[in-house]
Amino acid sequence: MPNIDILNHILVPKFEIMKDEELKLFFKERGISRTELPTMKAIDPVVPLINAKSGDVVKITRKSNFGGICYYYRVVE
Repeated sequence: MPNIDILNHILVPKFEIMKDEELKLFFKERGISRTELPTMKAIDPVVPLINAKSGDVVKITRKSNFGGICYYYRVVE
């Protein structure tokens, strides 16, 4: 079976681990904490590919035909 890079597939959104400086501003602007974000499992196929670990906040960037660019945030559990 060929080795497929799922991160470069047209249907897979962009995943990136947020840096500490970004997170401080993110939480301050929104008035929330890490525990209030939705989670994603550590067994998600993308987690090892982006070198995410438990507790990391992942920013997911999706392109929409109707809404432009949308951002989603998940904490790796």
